[in-house]
Amino acid sequence: MSPRTPSGAGWAAALGTVLAALAALFLVAALGLWAAGAADLPDGAFGPVLAAVVVAALGGAPELTGDAGELAGGTAGLTVMPLSVTLAGALVLGRGFQRPLRHRTVADGPALARWAGRIAVLWLLALLALAFAARHTFEVSLGEGLLDDLGDLFGVSPTVGFTTDVPLSVLFGLLWLAGVLLVALLVAPVAPLPGRLARLGSAARPAAYAMVVLLLACVAAGAVVALVVAATRGHPARTFAVLLLALPNLVWPALTVGMGGTWHGRVDGPFGLPLPRVLDQVLRTPDVSTVNLGTLTEQDGRAWWLLVAAALLLPAAGRLLAARSPAATPAWHNAVRLAVALVLTVLMIGLVARVRAQYGLSVPGVGGLGGGPAGELFLRPRWWTLLGPAVGWGLAAGFLGTLLARLGTRR
Repeated sequence: MSPRTPSGAGWAAALGTVLAALAALFLVAALGLWAAGAADLPDGAFGPVLAAVVVAALGGAPELTGDAGELAGGTAGLTVMPLSVTLAGALVLGRGFQRPLRHRTVADGPALARWAGRIAVLWLLALLALAFAARHTFEVSLGEGLLDDLGDLFGVSPTVGFTTDVPLSVLFGLLWLAGVLLVALLVAPVAPLPGRLARLGSAARPAAYAMVVLLLACVAAGAVVALVVAATRGHPARTFAVLLLALPNLVWPALTVGMGGTWHGRVDGPFGLPLPRVLDQVLRTPDVSTVNLGTLTEQDGRAWWLLVAAALLLPAAGRLLAARSPAATPAWHNAVRLAVALVLTVLMIGLVARVRAQYGLSVPGVGGLGGGPAGELFLRPRWWTLLGPAVGWGLAAGFLGTLLARLGTRR
């Protein structure tokens, strides 16, 4: 370590930060998989599956493969980020990155760049190890009865495997790291910024902090609801699997629905997904389904609480932004900043919460097992219905939040 390198931001601190983030990722993913029953996977698949879940949580590209012998064909595909795992790793990594900044061990732009560079180098090595570990193949039973007899007759031995596109996974993992470090830098008010970015940071930091708190508040509220459901309706293992793997995948899109957004999706086939019943009912239709406040309310009137939640959380975020901004900042400045920040946040939600999965098995000449995918699931945003309302909600919540903040200050 050179004499100019602050002692609190050296290689040892960077290694500790990276290891702590990896530990959080693996711990949450392992507990979630265990709750989902993945501990019983055959052929020692739990370890590679765990690595694949972590890769997916970092934005990587695990690829499913299917094979059913010489006379049969299989198809499989999966695109989903387990956002509970993602969030746990991001919080721990961001906290570790902020530590030298808060203690003023890193005091200027060059020192900040060296500190981030050390983390990036170690993170790159971790990504390479994860990408090569996330690959496995194991056999899948056809069950008993007719399918098993057909399998013996035609030599059908279905296998399911997965591998990882190493370059793509490393690229997305580094982009994920850059995003986490940028957000951590913005929400740390004492962190140094280069001269040209200091002015931008003074405007962006309150908005970034408000959005982070908004997203975490959504997750906290969703966790409370999930725990109540687990205690009153049973199925605790399935509920904890959702909590530990995919809670933000549900609550963050729910926030956009409460704001008036629309998603399109469909569930076709025996996907045993731990979705809320109302969402599963909306998605299980012959055609592509529309998921918005209206269609959810048709199935369950309590879905209107999503609108109430948005009406409470967004002005609270506006008030937080105003409280962390200079007192003389005009209300319309705060409104515009919150609108821009909310649009970017909703854009992020639409990108990371998309889901697509399909699988299939085909045996030529055998009825009932025809070609094409035997099951499909997808959920994707309708962009203009998400981003348009975000502008209006951001402006209104920014004005209202500023008024609430000033009223509280006067009192």
